[in-house]
Amino acid sequence: MRVYLDNAATTPIDKEVLAVMFSMMENQFGNPSSIHAHGREVRSVVEQARKTVAKLLNVSPSEIFFTSGGTEADNTAIRCGINDNGITHAITSKIEHHAVGHTLETLEKNGLIKLSYVNIDEKGNVDYNHLEELLQTNERSFVSLMHANNEIGTLLDIARVGDLCEKYNALFHCDTVQTMGHYVHDLSHLKVHFVACAAHKLHGPKGVGFLYVNHNVKIKPLIYGGAQERNMRGGTENVYGIAGLAKALEIAYHEMEQHANHVQELKTYMKEQLLQNFADIQFNGETDPEKSLYTVLNVSFPESDMGDMMLFNLDINGISASGGSACSSGSNIGSHVLTGIGACPNRPSVRFSFSKMTTKEEIDYTVEKLKQIVPVAV
Repeated sequence: MRVYLDNAATTPIDKEVLAVMFSMMENQFGNPSSIHAHGREVRSVVEQARKTVAKLLNVSPSEIFFTSGGTEADNTAIRCGINDNGITHAITSKIEHHAVGHTLETLEKNGLIKLSYVNIDEKGNVDYNHLEELLQTNERSFVSLMHANNEIGTLLDIARVGDLCEKYNALFHCDTVQTMGHYVHDLSHLKVHFVACAAHKLHGPKGVGFLYVNHNVKIKPLIYGGAQERNMRGGTENVYGIAGLAKALEIAYHEMEQHANHVQELKTYMKEQLLQNFADIQFNGETDPEKSLYTVLNVSFPESDMGDMMLFNLDINGISASGGSACSSGSNIGSHVLTGIGACPNRPSVRFSFSKMTTKEEIDYTVEKLKQIVPVAV
């Protein structure tokens, strides 16, 4: 039996999404920048996809720019948002995705900004009072905080951060890669300037995403080359991926309540089974369901000599999971997120992440195999 519990890294592509993409590949091959009929046909697909995404997020199509994924969207928002608006002070946390953290660190290293870190507690919650203190400077700030942490699932109060940023005239960038398609994002009512998405986190294709840029913010391109994306991103569009992204997001919004209930039940069930079968385990991140991403469960098991082999042993038993962020898999460096919240470095930690395709039987199988792998059980 093969069990896939690494959906925070990537999700299986939805069959309806595949059907849309295959149809385009077979029948619509024109370059969307060409003015002839073949090009115009594909251009219409791209623009319809933009309208679909914009409608779901309750924004204008002119505020949606397609990218190669979340990393490019984050880099564009941060680099261009800071540079093109003359900002010299940025605020983030030490548990952001590396697409955010490393980008801001590089800007600071190059002397372009002063970088401040907002305090977080042992569950990964932002200290909003400290955030306000950091915003009380004589210079305009750029705030970059993710909606849900990709390793531990702790959620950010986007509305609260948006209100604080508005109060102090700061620009607010929110990485919503883990939550897009899992929560309703009504961006017309949120005071956020940039939002990033990657299609492969919501049963869409890899290599495509989008960046929302609020119409009140002006930035220049990160990538030059052509007039694509209304002169905001050079390069021929990933038209098949864009069509797949729009379909995946449309399905996600249509199935959201059913999906959320199913996955939350699985997460709760797995927590209960782990507590019943294992002694001295800990759950990393926020445990309140209202403050935690329902697709992610991060577990620290008791210290043991076999800790470094945990993921290997799961894999040979047919279970795919992660020891933190998949973007750092294979690295000898420990999770910066778990370090940032003060988790015990000697405890082997596993991130189990679920999707609408995960079953209760797969959870039962995983728990049974863990009972064989983990040396200390109840």
